[in-house]
Amino acid sequence: MNQETAAPHLQLDHPIRNFSVLLSPTPRGARLARLLAAEQLRSWEVPLDEPSQIVAELAANAATHGRIPGRDFRLTLYVVGDTLRIEVTDTRGDRLPRLNQAEAHAESGRGLLLVEALADRWGVTSGLPPRKTVWAEVDVGWARHPQDHQP
Repeated sequence: MNQETAAPHLQLDHPIRNFSVLLSPTPRGARLARLLAAEQLRSWEVPLDEPSQIVAELAANAATHGRIPGRDFRLTLYVVGDTLRIEVTDTRGDRLPRLNQAEAHAESGRGLLLVEALADRWGVTSGLPPRKTVWAEVDVGWARHPQDHQP
């Protein structure tokens, strides 16, 4: 479900934007999460590089570590004011993510390190059992006014 709303009682220059979709907890679902997020962010004129990588890492974690057959994960994107919030909710609330230093030759284990490096803020919120949401925020205030941004 894709929704764009402007709350009439708030004095915002731009509408609150949100996008949410359920995806299968599989490698294919994780890839689809990144593709859908990139397309949605492009339509909102939000820079793609960092947010797309964050979505890829969080979705891959949901498909790998949060997987329970028959239970989907949810990708949600919000743009409120100057902040893009990325949320990935899975049904393994008993498995909380941890920052680990991956072995030098390991092929995996660096996803949350990338999220920490790319996001301005990130964390985990417990949901109704058995859910948890891993979220990341990226400050993108200039994204809606690219002419105001000086590289």
